[in-house]
Order: sequence, then C-alpha cells, then structure tokens
Amino acid sequence: MTGIRLTAPAPGWAIDADVVVVGSGVAGLTTALRCAAAGLATVVVTKARLDDGSTRWAQGGIAAALGEGDTPEQHLADTLVAGAGLCDESAVRTLVTEGPDAVRRLIGTGAHFDTTDTGDIALTREGGHHRRRIAHAGGDATGAEISRALVEAVRSAALHTVENALVLDLLTDAEGRTAGVTLHVMGEGQHDGVGAVHAPAVVLATGGMGQVFSATTNPPVSTGDGVALALRAGAEVSDLEFVQFHPTVLFLGADSEGQQPLVSEAVRGEGAHLVDASGTRFMVGRHELAELAPRDIVAKAITRQMQLHGTEHMYLDARHFGAEMWEQRFPTILAACRAHGIDPITEPIPVAPAAHYASGGVRTDLRGRTTVPGLYACGEVACTGVHGANRLASNSLLEGLVFAERIAADIVEDRSRTTEASALVTKAAVPVTDRDTERDTDRPAPSPLLAPEVRTTIQRIMTRGAGVLRSAASLVTAADELEALHNSAAADAWAAGPKRAEPGVEAWEVTNLLLVSRVLVAAARQREETRGCHWREDRPERDDETWRCHLVVRLTPDRRLVLSRTESEAFPPVHPAGAPDCAAATTTHPTPEEP
Repeated sequence: MTGIRLTAPAPGWAIDADVVVVGSGVAGLTTALRCAAAGLATVVVTKARLDDGSTRWAQGGIAAALGEGDTPEQHLADTLVAGAGLCDESAVRTLVTEGPDAVRRLIGTGAHFDTTDTGDIALTREGGHHRRRIAHAGGDATGAEISRALVEAVRSAALHTVENALVLDLLTDAEGRTAGVTLHVMGEGQHDGVGAVHAPAVVLATGGMGQVFSATTNPPVSTGDGVALALRAGAEVSDLEFVQFHPTVLFLGADSEGQQPLVSEAVRGEGAHLVDASGTRFMVGRHELAELAPRDIVAKAITRQMQLHGTEHMYLDARHFGAEMWEQRFPTILAACRAHGIDPITEPIPVAPAAHYASGGVRTDLRGRTTVPGLYACGEVACTGVHGANRLASNSLLEGLVFAERIAADIVEDRSRTTEASALVTKAAVPVTDRDTERDTDRPAPSPLLAPEVRTTIQRIMTRGAGVLRSAASLVTAADELEALHNSAAADAWAAGPKRAEPGVEAWEVTNLLLVSRVLVAAARQREETRGCHWREDRPERDDETWRCHLVVRLTPDRRLVLSRTESEAFPPVHPAGAPDCAAATTTHPTPEEP
C-alpha cells in the first residue's frame, strides 16, 4: 500500500455493505445484479446518474459468435490479430467461449436486440471481424438499450444506489485488505459531502480516461478516476500506452474540444467508404479488409492522408445508403450529423480520429482480481489482457459482461473471507484525517491538488505529445511539461494563500487526470516500437523480440512511477491472497520517472 490519498475532508457519514460497485455501465450493473441475486448487500456508486456512464454511448454493438457458421475459435482468431501480439490468449479464450451465453443472459435480463424477419438476432460486421457477429439494438443505439435494461433491473431489485458521487480513495484494514471507499456526493445525491462505504469487496467499473485528450468520444465523467484510485492504493496498472483512437469521429473543427460525436464503425460495416476530398477511396489495397481493417490501421491511414493532403480531416461517404437505411439503421448518427449542419444522405461526413478507448488499465486476472486483495476491476478501467495492443471492435461490451459475471462469482465463492473481513471493517477502515497525518510521519501527505483550470493544459499537452502520432521528442516534451505541473502543485500545496487548490470535484478530477497522464506518457516513452494503437514515428516497426511483453506500472509511497516488464504476452498471477505484486515474475527496468 502506498498510503497516498487525495486531499479531502474526513467522511461525515458511512454505509455498511458486503460489496460496493463503482460505476453503472454494463460491467458495474451486471456485477451488482449478480452479487445482489446471491444475497450480498450491494451498493452501487456512480459519478452521474445510473444511465449516464460510457455504456449508453456505445453505438455499434456487442460482438459474440451467435451467427450460423461462426465459432468462438474464429472470434478468438480475429481478436488475437487485432491485439497485435499482446493479447493474453487465456483471457481472450474466456471472453469468446463464455460470451454467447452471457449475451443470452443479458437478453434474459430484458435487453432487446434488433432481429431479422425470421426472429433471429440481426448481426453486422465491424473492423477486424471476418464474420457478421455484432448484435445491435435500435439500429445504432446498442449501449443505450443495454443501459436501459440493466438500470431497470437494478431499480426493480431495489439495489442501494448512490448517484452523483465521485469516489476518492480506497479504504483498507490493518492487514492491507480492501475495506471500502471514500466518496463525495455532488448536489443531487442521497448524502451530502464526503462519506464512506465500508465493504470488504470493491469493484471498480469506472470506465475510461478519454478526457486526458482534447478531443474524445468519451463523456465528461471519463477522467481516469478508477485507474488513479488503484494506483494510489498500490495496485498495478498495465498497457496504458495503448489508447485507441477511433478512426471516424465527426470533425467539428480543429479547435473543437471535449466529447465529440462518434460515427460508428458499423457504418463502414454496412458499406460506407473512406474517401479524400476528391472522392478517391484510400483504404483499398492497404489491407485485405479495406475500410474494415482493425482500427489502428484505419486511424493511421486517415492520419497519413491528412498529412499528405495538408488537411484536418477525411470523409466517410455513405450517400448510397439512401434515406430509408439511414433513418432506420443509423438514426442516432443521422441526428448528430444533422445537428451539426451535415446531411449524410446527400453529402460525405467529415471525419478524423479522436481518443476513444483505453485498452489498458488496472491489471487483473481472469476473475477480475487486482494486486490489492479485495479490489476488483472490470470493463474499460481494467486490463484483463483481452485487448492487447488494440481492441477489436465491439469486444468492450462483451468484456464488461463476461468478466462482471466472473467477478460476482468470485466474490460469492469467497463469501467466507468476506464475512470474516466484515467484522474488521468498522474497527480498521477508519479514514485518516489531516490531524492523524500530522502525527503519523510514516504516512505520506495527501496528494497535492491541481487547480481546475489546469485540465485544459493537461489535455493539450497530451494531444500534442501522446496523441495518434508519438515520437521520442514529443513524449519527452510531454513528460517534462506534466512533471512541471506535478511539481508546481506540490509547491503550491505547501504555500499559504490563493495558489493552493481547494478540495472539490474539479480539483480531484484534474489531479486524477495528471496521474494517469504521467503513467501513459512514461509507458509510451519506454515502448520503443510501433504496435497496435501505439504509433511511434521514430520507431515505425514492430519489435517482437524486445517488446512482445507488457509494461506494468505502480506508484511508490514517495510518488515515483516504477515500470516493470512481463516476460511474455501472458500476465503473471496477481497473487491476491499473498504478496500483492508480481516482482518474481517480472524484470524491472529503470524509467525516466525513477531517480
């Protein structure tokens, strides 16, 4: 354990539970429903409303071998190719073999997918898939339908939920085991101010960290809170350098920042073409799947064409769909385009890559366990090894679904430990106050907070230095600028007066963004090759001899980032019941963050 935490008031209220799930997307709500069904007292904490997570923004669908002639082995093969040699095959095999039944159970929960005239689930294709295996709902509103069904199930089951709550830090007992979380409820929640949920099992399902970049498809709540919390708690994270930039995001202007409208890969799956300003297709001949190549390949091709032509975007041409298909198959995208003055029925859509999905995250095993006993992670916040260096389209919803069920099963199976640990919670999981810190010289001072206005600075640093195109020079510059912000915040924390940032949601979010940005840049500097969605201009080739491995990062009590390298593409055990590290299975290499 690092002992590091955010600067925040001591909790003024508390809830006791068997398990607390942080996040309300497909991963979080599926875990919560399974735990509650097994009789565990379950609390769901979510940063906005229950239906405001990343899941509802998913347009394309959920991938599984559900169609005639398709098999888990074929799904496995496509996933391994997309992952560019870094998928953990055991994790992928778990995903594709358990996926079809997990989707059927989701349907049993109440999710309605689009069907054919014969009543079968309608399936489409997306990038990297050699078969039609993407189930969708409402045409291009799959995530919204899944979210609706799960939220209704949670409300029907009368689960205890705390909405509009930002989780701050992990609580641990005297033995270093998970004992709950601290959280701050914003405005409309059930409680006011900072409080705590005491529970011997915590599941992080907090989504992604797209807000570290200026332009992203992620909602505003995606500020890397789960990864930052896990790092402060002493957990390991991995593969943060692999940020997937979605190739086709609606281009709203070079200065546009924040969440951008996504133009789903399913549009290309139904036959749309990528073209330049003259109408010439440029993906043909670059890859056997042309526009349906894996996302990293398409994003790079678009970026190269932009450089070649000196433009800020390319075009997606789907005029040949006609009005009826646009209105029935892609009503959400059609409405978004028209809201910005573009009619895809009569004109090509301007598109450019934008940050979309974090393939890496908090390192877990096949049961969702992290290197901190009692702490689990699921969905985009987790790194299970499924995605490798580049996520295969529409595997994310499936990953959240499959591994959520596995986490719930592990918590239920380990109920005896949970029961024993519950007896320790009220005695040991006492939040540390500032007064306690002053008396405890062994415990680090709280993390210095950044002023809210620094958020834009971080995003621009990351977009310039660690975006689609990276190089040693750009990453060094980004690292230096981020370190300067880190050091400035530390200096301001000791200063009296207006420079010192006050605790609050915006300051906590920006502090989390800085931490995950530092980790991402450190890993990207270390990985001197181009692989998947990590594109180094100065190292354009893939280097399997040196880099077919994962970079694992942890935060030390003195706030240094330490990187280690796994021996292969398979992750070592997390050892949740013993020493919470994998030092015996990894080789440590010095990084720029170490003295």
